[in-house]
Amino acid sequence: MSKQTSAGRPSGPPRRVGGKPGRAGGRDSSRAGSPESRPTGGRPTAVDPARGVAYETLRAVTERDAYANLILPGLLRRARLRGRDAGLATELAYGALRGRGSYDAIIAAGTDRPIAEIDPAVLDALRLGVHQLLHMRVPPHAAVSTTVDLVRSVAGPGASRFANAVLRRVGERDETEWMERVAPDASKNPDGNLSVRYSHPEWIVRSLRDALRGSGRPADELPALLASHNARPSVAAAALPGLSDVAELTDGEHAQPGVLSPVAAILKGAPDDVPAVRQGRARVQDEGSQLVALGAAAASTVGPDRGRWLDLCAGPGGKAALLAALLAERHAAGLVGDDAELVAVESAEHRAGLVQQSLAAVQCAYDVRVRDGRTVGEAEPGRYDRVLVDVPCTGLGALRRRPEARWRRTPSDLTSLAPLQRELLESALAAVRPGGVVAYATCSPHPAETRMVVDDVLRGRDDVERLDTPAVLRDLIGSRRLPGTEDLYLGDGPAVQLWTHLHGTDSMYLSLLRLKA
Repeated sequence: MSKQTSAGRPSGPPRRVGGKPGRAGGRDSSRAGSPESRPTGGRPTAVDPARGVAYETLRAVTERDAYANLILPGLLRRARLRGRDAGLATELAYGALRGRGSYDAIIAAGTDRPIAEIDPAVLDALRLGVHQLLHMRVPPHAAVSTTVDLVRSVAGPGASRFANAVLRRVGERDETEWMERVAPDASKNPDGNLSVRYSHPEWIVRSLRDALRGSGRPADELPALLASHNARPSVAAAALPGLSDVAELTDGEHAQPGVLSPVAAILKGAPDDVPAVRQGRARVQDEGSQLVALGAAAASTVGPDRGRWLDLCAGPGGKAALLAALLAERHAAGLVGDDAELVAVESAEHRAGLVQQSLAAVQCAYDVRVRDGRTVGEAEPGRYDRVLVDVPCTGLGALRRRPEARWRRTPSDLTSLAPLQRELLESALAAVRPGGVVAYATCSPHPAETRMVVDDVLRGRDDVERLDTPAVLRDLIGSRRLPGTEDLYLGDGPAVQLWTHLHGTDSMYLSLLRLKA
């Protein structure tokens, strides 16, 4: 069963969509209030390396719409930060991004100028300072002085005096006192109150309330859900079957077994401290995402599974790697033939390169294709036994891991992505053979991206059956239970909706479908 690859080479019709798009546009360059001098690029001088890296991360997010989880690791390596210093930089960057909504309200109350008139470079530094004052065990004088030094380094002495005055006012109250002062009256504006207290745009507050109700959860769970997005997530790794196992990952002090996924380990330190992760035999991956791939592989087909599997929106490759490892295991056990293959489709060439890297350690035939996933069903009708289609979405289920997404997305994304999601699911159903399985997944709990998409695509079709997805996942999870829970709630109806505040995972949705034989 040899490897075969074509990453970086176009296959089929011209490249187009299929990657998970971000918001177009950048920051508003018209904002006033510029300090005496501008940042000149690079790490700020006269600032300790951890705070410098955190600041660079925030500037990249603000100026270039960068993703913190993609840019921060490279900055840490460049600064040669490890251990506690790397942890400090990570907490500063992610904490400031998560708390931005609350911190901006507090900063506005601590100055005589609107937030829109504060230079963006200074505002990013102030967010770091407020996070240290209100949410970290940094002595107040150190939080203020290091932030003032940072502002002086990147924006000059005038801006540093302004920052010093603002932070000293912020330090006069704790977070509870500030929230009482800046959050709108809950009786008059409940969404505005939750928005400021939990640092989410109001439209996301409303959307998540709709998501809870649409999944049969009580709306009074909303504060717990919002709070879960602001908690530091654990780092989970998937032991790729046949290459590693949970026992290896948890041998020593670096990890403990996962809560839900049978191949998961919760890492206690840096992922690179674990040999299997360094060698690509295990991958950092949320347990919810692991369950999506495991469920897609575990659902029963009608007729033999020949091992022709398709990941229709494969970037950046975590689920593809797990699927490929499972397929290699089945080949080694004689359950599939030598023509078994995982085809991974990704429309963005750079993301296809990430898929290629994620599959490098797996001893499985695979083919990474750069093409539009919406065209695959028509080009290869009925070819595959299993199709995973993890569609581009708003990412409302992964706000704790991608904190900048809450400020980057807009309400229109819920509707603008809908046609693409439906077309990709239709392509997946066309690509699967009769009796084969399609797994529709999103990293969003909103009904407009989950149940409504499946309902719309299946409306009027009598050739597709909905499988009991909760039963499939319960078989995988086995006797595992979350601490303090009496039962493992996986959602009402045939699909599964995971929740960050209930399961400790990203809020993944999974619906398993089978084309009738």
